[in-house]
Amino acid sequence: MTTAWFSLRRRLLGLLLGGVAAAWLVTMVFSYIDAHHEVDELFDAQLAQAAQTLLALASHDEGEYIEDLGDVAHKYQRRLRFQIWRADGKLLMRSNNAPETPLTAANGFSEASGDGEHWRYFSQWNEERNLQVQVSENHHIRDDLIGHIAWRLLLPALFGLPLIGFWVWLATRHGLSSLDGIARQIASRAPQQLQPVIPATAPEEIRTMLEALNGLFQRVDTALETERRFTADAAHELRTPLAALQTQLQVALRARDDKERDRSLGQLQSGLSRASHLIDQMLQLARLDPESGPPNPQVVDLAKVAESVCADLGPQILTRNIDFELHADQPCRVLGQAEWLRVLIRNLVDNAIRYTPENGRVRVTIRQNAGSVEIYVSDSGPGIPANQREAVLRRFHRLNQDEQPGSGLGLAIVARIAELHGARLELAEAKPPPGLSVRVFWPTGMDAFS
Repeated sequence: MTTAWFSLRRRLLGLLLGGVAAAWLVTMVFSYIDAHHEVDELFDAQLAQAAQTLLALASHDEGEYIEDLGDVAHKYQRRLRFQIWRADGKLLMRSNNAPETPLTAANGFSEASGDGEHWRYFSQWNEERNLQVQVSENHHIRDDLIGHIAWRLLLPALFGLPLIGFWVWLATRHGLSSLDGIARQIASRAPQQLQPVIPATAPEEIRTMLEALNGLFQRVDTALETERRFTADAAHELRTPLAALQTQLQVALRARDDKERDRSLGQLQSGLSRASHLIDQMLQLARLDPESGPPNPQVVDLAKVAESVCADLGPQILTRNIDFELHADQPCRVLGQAEWLRVLIRNLVDNAIRYTPENGRVRVTIRQNAGSVEIYVSDSGPGIPANQREAVLRRFHRLNQDEQPGSGLGLAIVARIAELHGARLELAEAKPPPGLSVRVFWPTGMDAFS
């Protein structure tokens, strides 16, 4: 069980408890404000009712001045005071804790503070306006009651939040247990075990993550399989030319005269050129395999690239006395990686030259038609049968291996570069036959890879 899961649990616990605590606090504040308002309304009503009762009693019987009505025993009663006054200013009746001076000079409700205490007053005259009742109440009564209500609101939170936190902890631990199982399953795997992760139980929320993880495993497995196949094929293909080179070297070392030695060294040099070409193509293909698209694609003028490639291959064309033509529209732009597109065109032209007999013809056309861009290379060589055209795009697949030179990688490299650039590759019979025509085209020009 890793720290990441504990961190996730703590985060969920904090978020849930924080949300519950915040909601509880807001509820308590609003409940406290509402309770305070209701308590004030209730006690104000009691003050008014007490004043009206006293006023009714005093109106029936205007008694003599009474200084002391006796001790009061209840704690709330000691915080209540009243006075009954006549219109001429004579005090008719008061509670023993009330002063002999008027409690308040205001009519109705009022408040005042003094001597460290806060009082709420209510004053009312009778209909004849010959008697006035003044009632006061110490605000501590209300504060005590409000404090009691607030404590009753707070007490459930003090006991409830720990219980909720414990329950949330248990719930998150149980809910995330499947993640622990997946983590243990992945951690126990060997590097070569890339089969999909299929846990016994997987919450809906992590299925997307599992699908992405399984997709990654599949891509890695495909990449490793491609690498293993490439390594095996490369080892197989290199074994033959290396063995031939070793044989030619032994022949050269055992040559009986200079003529035999020169012939062996010439064949050795030719074999080294073929091996060098094979290794170069394998390195190009190995570099292309892991890519998912051209790095830093830029606008590339295929016409200029084709002119440069054909110029480099000029000596080879002259040596074989080939009728060679290049037709390139100016400009003819696509979006991609210039060096890779140079490799694509070079492989197409080089293949055409290699398989075209002496005095044959090779045509290279770069053109743009109604927004599309295409590379067209045709030769007058032996061509490729229709039923073999798909197979020659596979790596190390060669036709007539004993008759024709090559590594079987040229068209595979072309197909891979075309795929990375969003282009299409088509093989067909040259017109006029015999021969092969190869067409690489971008259906929408520069928009094909944008």
